[in-house]
Amino acid sequence: MSTNKSTVAIIGLGNIGKVVASNLVNGNREIIVASHKLEDAKTFANQLGGLAKAAEVATAIKEADIIILAVWFSTIQELIATYAAELQGKIIVDPSNPIAPDGKGGFKKIIGAEESAGQIIAGLLPKGAKLAKAFGTLGAGSLASAAYQKPDAAVLFYATDDNTIDAQIEALIKDSGFEPVRIGGINQSIRIEVFGELHEFGAIGKPITKSELKLAV
Repeated sequence: MSTNKSTVAIIGLGNIGKVVASNLVNGNREIIVASHKLEDAKTFANQLGGLAKAAEVATAIKEADIIILAVWFSTIQELIATYAAELQGKIIVDPSNPIAPDGKGGFKKIIGAEESAGQIIAGLLPKGAKLAKAFGTLGAGSLASAAYQKPDAAVLFYATDDNTIDAQIEALIKDSGFEPVRIGGINQSIRIEVFGELHEFGAIGKPITKSELKLAV
């Protein structure tokens, strides 16, 4: 792995995980991909080419500086409990949205109306781990189609309580083809989760550029 940039592991190869991984490889970033089925991770890493390698979940967490938990909100809680020791001191990126199908073709929130997944995950962090809420503000389709758009990059919002990791998170977002915009601490993460004002499936409604953001605000 290259020494000049943080090593990144993507845990979970659902829609979001696969798109984030593909975007980062397109940005010439080396990544580790992991899934509960190692064979799936190997197959996907082979599709991505030489910048991607597959690993077991525990190995991926151990080897990476930044771990993107691209899994369901409930699964993130399980992973943090299971790998608490391995996650100490790591940067954890949470793209999750606390939703489930509502039985009517849409989605409903599975936590309180005023609660955010980011704040709940923050309360579960192991010692020394640092959390950023990022990569969950667009649906998988837009995350794929809006990456590397010209002339102006689309925005990806992020939130963290620890500004010592801002540079690493912003480099990650840029390497995935977007313009990073920090909206504040984890207490702001409800704004960038589903139904929040800065989420594609909230007030914004689509990927936007920085200049469009200023007009909207």
